[in-house]
Parts: sequence; structure tokens; C-alpha cells
Amino acid sequence: MNKNKSKHIAIIGNGISGITAARHIRKLSDHQITVISAETDHFFSRTALMYIYMGHMKYEHTKPFEDWFWKKNRIDLKKAYVQNIEFDDRKIHCDDGTELLYDELILAVGSKPNKFGWPGQDLPGVQGLYSYQDLELLERNTHPYGTKGSKIKRAVLVGGGLIGIELAEMLLTRNIEVTFLVRENSFWSSVLPKGDSELISRHILDHHIDLRRNTELKEIIAGEDGRACAVMTNTGERIYCQLVGLTAGVSPNIEFLKSTSLELGRGIKVNPFLETNIEHVYAIGDCAEQHKGINGRKPIEAVWYTGRMMGETVAQTICKERTAYNPGNWFNSAKFLDIEYHTYGWVFNKPREGEKHFFWEHKDGDKCMTINFLEDDMRFIGINTFGIRMRHEIFDQWLNEERDVLHVLAHLKDANFDPEFYRTFEEEIVAKFNEENITNIRVQKRSWKRIFTNA
Repeated sequence: MNKNKSKHIAIIGNGISGITAARHIRKLSDHQITVISAETDHFFSRTALMYIYMGHMKYEHTKPFEDWFWKKNRIDLKKAYVQNIEFDDRKIHCDDGTELLYDELILAVGSKPNKFGWPGQDLPGVQGLYSYQDLELLERNTHPYGTKGSKIKRAVLVGGGLIGIELAEMLLTRNIEVTFLVRENSFWSSVLPKGDSELISRHILDHHIDLRRNTELKEIIAGEDGRACAVMTNTGERIYCQLVGLTAGVSPNIEFLKSTSLELGRGIKVNPFLETNIEHVYAIGDCAEQHKGINGRKPIEAVWYTGRMMGETVAQTICKERTAYNPGNWFNSAKFLDIEYHTYGWVFNKPREGEKHFFWEHKDGDKCMTINFLEDDMRFIGINTFGIRMRHEIFDQWLNEERDVLHVLAHLKDANFDPEFYRTFEEEIVAKFNEENITNIRVQKRSWKRIFTNA
């Protein structure tokens, strides 16, 4: 394939992955670029949706680029839904009746909120939170409605995780009471270790959110006006509400591709080069599914920074040389109401075979840390921090160098994001670790001495 020959690159989706691909293709080539999306006219920061609703930002503040940026950089934006794609003819059919021919196609079609077949899940007053349209719908759903114009008083959110906690915080700013249905015995305990999960559960309750653990949705009930008016739980309880938020995760938005020859699983199947089974067709971002997860990662990763990295990678393949996607060590960050969360490497809800968790919690109950390491050689595997901001590049270095947990603890101050302004707890953390792991430390020290003597 001649990389220098001018081609038409079509990108379906204007989220972080699609727009990153467009920007980097423009930096590397003179190809014609068309980005197709029906969500918004211009790219915006999806993670900022909650701040628009809460009144901290306006929509125009969430756009990283001025509107003139796209024309100046010769990136054509088309606002339309893609109805179907003829892969053999490399032709895209849009809902406005137009057709586009492409040389290379990048599918960056994102995700949609999960629905699990609950009765009443499609009633008015029931919604997820992913797209800009979801934000607009939330504005309508939380304004006065109905024949009496009564204001919304209570919302029921179904499913924990990051989207759920964001939606809860948004609703609290409108003085809407929130009931949270979580099927686990502690918030996000399918992901977080016990100590981390229990700290966040307490924090949620401290914010006057009605957290119902070990509780599942069975049915959403309609009122006389046809809108959702209550939910029925697996315990037989009826909870009255005027809004139901479906926040039990997201799934790739691939319904319109299911009748095509594209290989699909939960998402669009891709190889390490983000290539699909159809030549000249790539998939990136939330919708891409690796045949096998890279470096222990999940095959599908609906994370902002991985979408950006995929966009950069596919641009290299199209414009320069075929490049494999290599996301490096896992990391992520979020905010649970007032508490920041950071994770680096691997910390699962329960230690895997041969691994051990060390947990420390501050006496105030609003800061904690879980470190995961191998029991035999004490190699550092990963860390979760809540309420303590740490430096990503330091932990990334330690993971790449396969440092042991003793090195990590000895240099924990180096990873503190801003020790001048944030209180530090390193001595307390190290003392607790030493107390709990004195046997392992002695074995490790003998091993060091033996290695030094033999050398």
C-alpha cells in the first residue's frame, strides 16, 4: 500500500478516539479526512458532561478546539447517522440520503448504556448517561413535568461504578434524593478490594445517598401518565421515584453492524494493529475488542486515554508504517464525590494466586491505599489510592523496572504528587506494612545478603 498517495479517510465517531485519529492523520499526511457523527457538531470532552449539568461549565467550554480549527486543518465534519456500510464497495450510507466513498475507514462508534431486559426499561423517565443527547434528556427529565407540573423528588440509579457515582453527584446538586441499587455487598466490590470498597460505601452514605447493597432491579413501573413512577427490587420492595438512571456499565455501539461481514463479539474484533477482518477497515476506542487482551488488560477498554492512544496508533499505520497498539501499564483515575481515586498496575478485588494485598487506611476514614505484590519475591504489581494524589510516571517506572514493594515503600515520598501542599503519611504506611509483613521482609533481606555475597 502506497502511504504517500492521497486517500479519503472516513472516520465514524467524533469522540476522543476518532478525533485523535483525524488530528494525527492530518499531522502525518495530506489525506482527505471526513468525520461523521450525529451526536454534536464539534468534538467535546465527554468527561465534562457532568459539569455542564452542575453549572460549573457551559458546553462551549468543553470544546478543546475553536470551531474554525476543523476548516483550517482541512478536516471535514458531517453531522449524520450512518445507516449502513457496503464494505465491498467501500461506501457509507447516511440517514440524510447521502453516500460517501472511502479508501480507509475507521470505526470509532463508542458505547451505549447497558440494558438487561428489565421490564419497563424503555419507559419515559428511564435513561443512561453517555452521550450529549443523554445530558439533554436528563435536563428534560429533571425539570417539572406532567399535568400537575410536579418537580422530580427522587431518582433510583441501577448499578454502581463510575457513571453511577457521577450521575448521583449531578442529581444531588439539584436537591434530588438518590437511591442507589447495588447488587454487591459493597460499592463496586467486583472491582475494588474490600477496604477500598467499604471506604467508598461509607463516603456515599455520608453524602446522604440511599445506598441499597445486595439489591437488584426487577421491574420499572409506569404511572398513569406512562412515565416511570417506581421500581420493584429483588427483595419485593417498591421504591417510588420520577427518574430511573441505568448506570450498569456500557457496551459497544455496534447494532447497525450486526448484519454485515464485519467480525463482531461484544465489540468489533481487531488484531493488535487495530485492523478488523475487512481490509482497509479499523476499529478504535470503546467499540474495539481485541481477540486477546494486551498485557493482561481486558479485550474492551472504555477508557478516555486508551481511546486517544488507539487514535494515535491507527494514524501511524495509515500514514507511515504498520504499528501495533501498546497501551503499557494499566492506570486510571476518577473522583468519587469528594475523594480522588488513582490506580496503577493491577489491583483486583481479591488477590490472585501468589499475590498479596496490603491495606492502609487513615484514621479519618477518607484516605486509604491498597498495594498488590507477589508473596514469593515481593515484586510490586499495583496500587490503589483514595484521597492521596500520586505521580503516574513514578509508578509506571517502578512497574517497568519490576521493583519490589520494599523499594516502592522506601521511595513513596518520591511519588507524592505535591508534598508541599498535601499532608504525607509515608511513615505511618511503612510502619503498618512492616508490622504485617515482617516475616517476608526478613526472608527478602536474607535473599539480598546471599545475592550480594555470591556476587
